[in-house]
Amino acid sequence: RMQTTDGRTPTGTVHGMAVNSDPDLRVAHGLRVRGLTDTPELAQAVGLAPAVVDVRMADLVESGHARRRDGNMAGWVLTPEGRAHGEARVAEELDAAGEREAVADLYQRFLGVNQGFLSLCTDWQLREVDGEQVLNDHADASHDDSVVARLVEADVVVQSICVQLAERLARFDGYGRRFSDALGRVQAGEVEWFTRPMMDSYHTVWFELHEDLLATLGIERAKEGEQA
Repeated sequence: RMQTTDGRTPTGTVHGMAVNSDPDLRVAHGLRVRGLTDTPELAQAVGLAPAVVDVRMADLVESGHARRRDGNMAGWVLTPEGRAHGEARVAEELDAAGEREAVADLYQRFLGVNQGFLSLCTDWQLREVDGEQVLNDHADASHDDSVVARLVEADVVVQSICVQLAERLARFDGYGRRFSDALGRVQAGEVEWFTRPMMDSYHTVWFELHEDLLATLGIERAKEGEQA
């Protein structure tokens, strides 16, 4: 069995079974990926019951690794100490599982479609009228249909990446479902589910998967281009 330096023994093995992160890591890492979130949203994202998340959050607060933010943007946030502790735990898990190279390869595959997806989001938010870019009011069904068709193509690629990530680290297993949910809503005509922030839109899930890969591999977003 694998054992980390703090005495924890993660479930799962390196022989064809995805490593199942313990709830403490799932909650702390989920909070890292989301940045600022409340219990129901965090519970849904990490695949744990809200009551379990509340208990883990209490432990994180007590240890000085998280705090509560009140006001208009209320929710849980990691402290700098919590972020550093989480990074160390995630790195330990990845190396103990022997999956660093495989995850790095999948991250490169993700980068290969990332710029195209960002362009797709721009095309959803803007359209050309009389040679000028204007805000997309979604009145032109043919324009929207063509963008959604391209989103379906991108979804095929990212779903494959999500499956292969989840086969290695089980905490990635929720992304495919969340992408499918958002895509289904877009296809049903709920236009906000493509790019709107502060909800589980397709763009939000994509951003979180990107952040998850960066955090898992210990890459700073600002220095991402230097990792090629």
